[in-house]
Amino acid sequence: MADEGIFSSALKRPLDITSFGATRIAGVADDDMPLIRTLMKVWRQRYPRNLIRTGYYGAKEGFKDFGISIPDRIKANVSACIGWPAKAVRSLADLTVFDGWTYPNGEDPYGLDELTDMNALQLAVPQTVVSAYTHGCAFLTLTSDPDTGDLLVTPRSAEWSAALWDGRRNRLAAALTINDATSKGRVTAFNVFLPGVVYQVTRDGYGGWTAERYETFWPEPTVVPLVSDPQLSKPLGCSRITRPVMALTDMGFRTLVRMEASAEFYAVPKLWFLGMDEDAFSADTWSSLVSSINAISKDEDGDSPSLQQISQASMQPHSDMLKTIALVVASDTDLPVDSLGITLDNPSSAEAMAAAERKLTRRADRQNRLFGMQLTRLARMAVCLRDGLTEPPDELKQVRPVWAPTREISDGARADAYVKISQVNQSYATSEVGLRRLGLDGDEIRSLLSQQSRDRGRDALDMILRSANAGDDQGSQPTEDEPTGGGQAREA
Repeated sequence: MADEGIFSSALKRPLDITSFGATRIAGVADDDMPLIRTLMKVWRQRYPRNLIRTGYYGAKEGFKDFGISIPDRIKANVSACIGWPAKAVRSLADLTVFDGWTYPNGEDPYGLDELTDMNALQLAVPQTVVSAYTHGCAFLTLTSDPDTGDLLVTPRSAEWSAALWDGRRNRLAAALTINDATSKGRVTAFNVFLPGVVYQVTRDGYGGWTAERYETFWPEPTVVPLVSDPQLSKPLGCSRITRPVMALTDMGFRTLVRMEASAEFYAVPKLWFLGMDEDAFSADTWSSLVSSINAISKDEDGDSPSLQQISQASMQPHSDMLKTIALVVASDTDLPVDSLGITLDNPSSAEAMAAAERKLTRRADRQNRLFGMQLTRLARMAVCLRDGLTEPPDELKQVRPVWAPTREISDGARADAYVKISQVNQSYATSEVGLRRLGLDGDEIRSLLSQQSRDRGRDALDMILRSANAGDDQGSQPTEDEPTGGGQAREA
């Protein structure tokens, strides 16, 4: 398997989609070229839309003006000021916390914990989940280090990847990941993952493509997808930054800019002098207005000029509109309105807040099950490729990833449930399931179980020593047929 490599950190602009295409790649079998060309086409088609969603997530979207009420000077200097798309992604991603693996016998005979630590999966998985919620899917690739031979798990964004879905087997049919590009966005290296083979493709100095072939001997691509909300029409998922969310973000952006334009218009008092000649104004009108003493003479008819001031327009219509937009966003994303920066006149009750939270936690529980299926497949694939197995052992099939609880439950409620269940089922008290329901994380559980194992070993050793000492004490006591002290033995 080929190493994924590190794509260029000097890239400061979007990738050039016109630079990514090939009719022939040296080193690639003719039967594989149609699939590779299809992957390239998929990436070219999907990249612009993925780039737009990345812009909305990072609050870098452009200002879409109707050209009616906002002055050009303000329109040219505004920047994005609403982070609702990022809030829609992060609020759900924060409920997906990878917490290691659970094993059938409590032991790790296949070294999955070592593989997890070596690849920092507890750091890579959350990043992949955020990318999946942003673009609909993200990928974890499995390759090998060419120097050490260690297995490498690399998270890849949909921006730099493309994939084809095998609907009959419910898995990936092929995948492509871009590894490097020039500072101008010209793609220079990519990997192609096919069943049984990986191609590491690079561009030479003349613009042609050359590939190195690596056999994996695995019946599927060594890539697993983390998919957000898969559907029959979209098996590779749907983004949390939906078209309605993007449109509503644009509406909220325009509303805030209108508020600022209105505030700028009324920031300086608008004064009207009726019945006064223009010659009465000095060159520095502002100094005259703020002067402590001002005097205006009567006109030629002897009438005194009158002064009128335009009152400040109310910001209430703008704030009401922004609140309405936020309510629609909350409905579309299952987020509480309070998390969008909107305070309602009547604060939400505890029941209403709990109901809003349950909508999000139910979606997170569903997504964690889907993510867990793919991580389980990744674990089986990694162990089989490392050990040269063609099929995962039965014990490995029972290994499952563990996620932190999605709902916030008080320690008192957890302890009460733990005690009640343990009274009915005593094995629950010392099981990993019971300890996780109690609120302990993976490290705390391993430390506690290790301490319990040491305590049991110490108790067993003490019992053996007590039994041995008791036997020695009983064997040293004289019987009726043995002499007691230095006296003569009794005759039979």
